[in-house]
Amino acid sequence: MDGLDGRAMKVAIIGAGLMGHALALVHALGGCRVRLQDANEEARERAPDLINTALTTLVHGNEIDDDAAADTISRIEVVPDIDGAVQNAGLVVEAVTENRDIKREVYDGIDAAAPTDAVIASNTSHLDVFPLMPAGRQARCLITHWYTPPYIVDLVDLAPGPETDPATMETMRALYAGFGKHPIVFEKFISGYIANRLQAAMNLEIFRLLDEGMATVEDIDGSIRHGLALRLAAAGQLEKLDYTGLEMAQRALANRTYIPPEPTGTSRTLDQLIEDGRTGVMAGAGFYDYGDASPAELFRQRDIKLLHLKKALKDIETA
Repeated sequence: MDGLDGRAMKVAIIGAGLMGHALALVHALGGCRVRLQDANEEARERAPDLINTALTTLVHGNEIDDDAAADTISRIEVVPDIDGAVQNAGLVVEAVTENRDIKREVYDGIDAAAPTDAVIASNTSHLDVFPLMPAGRQARCLITHWYTPPYIVDLVDLAPGPETDPATMETMRALYAGFGKHPIVFEKFISGYIANRLQAAMNLEIFRLLDEGMATVEDIDGSIRHGLALRLAAAGQLEKLDYTGLEMAQRALANRTYIPPEPTGTSRTLDQLIEDGRTGVMAGAGFYDYGDASPAELFRQRDIKLLHLKKALKDIETA
């Protein structure tokens, strides 16, 4: 990865699912030539439609023009085998399911076929993947954790392993900053990073409210959209506390009249939804019913909202 010029770099994305296809788009938008690999034929067949839908949304949102969209899609190739994906790649991004055995098998395939100087990155949210990564490549291994949809959400967490070369971290930070992203560089891997830890704490309260029948799905999302999210969008949580007054935050801690739930590793509400096959947008239903709308259409609707919000936040920041 000499010089790590995104416009000359070849990138392999391993896994073409919910995050994989979107990461292929992120890197192609950054000018890289991308090979997107998945052993699952259905995932390979679905990925181009999802990518094209996202590009169309970006064009309609005035993020890119038609020529840029055409150039971007021309830089993405979908392939069935890891060997073909990682050949001559300067960067290999693993985006497969959060399963140790599957990830270890993927890393073995990468190790067998990728150039010796390739950087290997994982999109893992919570797993410490470094013990699974090739021992002889640890200096050029790191975590690059993205948030969906990464072609709109700019946050990306970068975490090194115990043997990661600091130069590799700086190279990747510079690459993604050059994409217009907002990389947060950690000194070491911490499960969940910052944003996912905050979401995990919020989910504990949300699932408690649902499991104990204290609030509805609509009430919870309404409280977030019309109260919490609005304020957090204008200022982060800690800046918001400055405006509230830190004495108020201190009194709130002292006057708390309930004990937050201990993590149990399960939720009756969540378990029942999954048992009923309501696993989210890809299944057509989760907490909400999505009718006959395709996942691509639902993602498009979400992306349009996020683009409008992102532009509004830029206006707020410059006000």
